[in-house]
Amino acid sequence: MHPRFAPLLFGALLSGLMSLIVSAIATLRALGPAPDFVALWLQAWLAAWAIAFPSVLVVAPIVRRLVALLVRAPDAD
Repeated sequence: MHPRFAPLLFGALLSGLMSLIVSAIATLRALGPAPDFVALWLQAWLAAWAIAFPSVLVVAPIVRRLVALLVRAPDAD
């Protein structure tokens, strides 16, 4: 894959994994260990990922700028 797609791939992987974890916790808390938990969780995950992926693409550059403002390079002694 060409390096120019790195931000898109980063956003897809980050949003996919984070929404997978968060939707599992939320679904488990809401329904408990229901017999159809996995199917319900995957439905919740796909809905969450549909929101998370574009959100990460928009928010990540803003967060990078904020981090750059808050972090300073170590003093060169």
